[in-house]
Amino acid sequence: MRLEALFEDLESQFEALQDGDLYGEVADRIRAEVGKITVLDRLRGAVGTVIRVELRHAEPVQGTLSRVGKDCLLLEAERYEEWLIPDTALTGIHGLGPFAEPAEGAVAAKLGLAHLLRGIARDRSPVTLYAGAHPLTGTIDRVGADFLEIAEHPLDAPRRRTEVYNSRLVPTQALDAVRRR
Repeated sequence: MRLEALFEDLESQFEALQDGDLYGEVADRIRAEVGKITVLDRLRGAVGTVIRVELRHAEPVQGTLSRVGKDCLLLEAERYEEWLIPDTALTGIHGLGPFAEPAEGAVAAKLGLAHLLRGIARDRSPVTLYAGAHPLTGTIDRVGADFLEIAEHPLDAPRRRTEVYNSRLVPTQALDAVRRR
């Protein structure tokens, strides 16, 4: 009898060790998968929700997350404002749910900051550009591989030679956000 109890005890200990090993292996796999998730994957999981983002050198922005590109996000804020924000300018994000989604499709994976900036330049929309100490207002004239050029003028004035008081080149790495109304 004592040997039988000993064998039962050893069997239960062995089963517990196997369960523990399985639990440890599952936990390791989960940690490895979570380790592959990016900030943009987390943002894609929150498309359609209201979030608040903190930026390097600009005030926090709150709005509905409408799109996530390969290196940026687009927020729709109050007063019909659109905010284009590079992922490198983010310092904090509030209001995300628990979900993450990878980029879908080859085209969606390629649409990024430069592509969206070129669209804004093509539309000739007046913008407020946040890069550095003071916001710049004007119209984006050109977008290169790693820069944009803005013709500075008041937001309430159309882009005309008489209204433009400066033309400035801004490296995209210095860009915190672009606000368009």
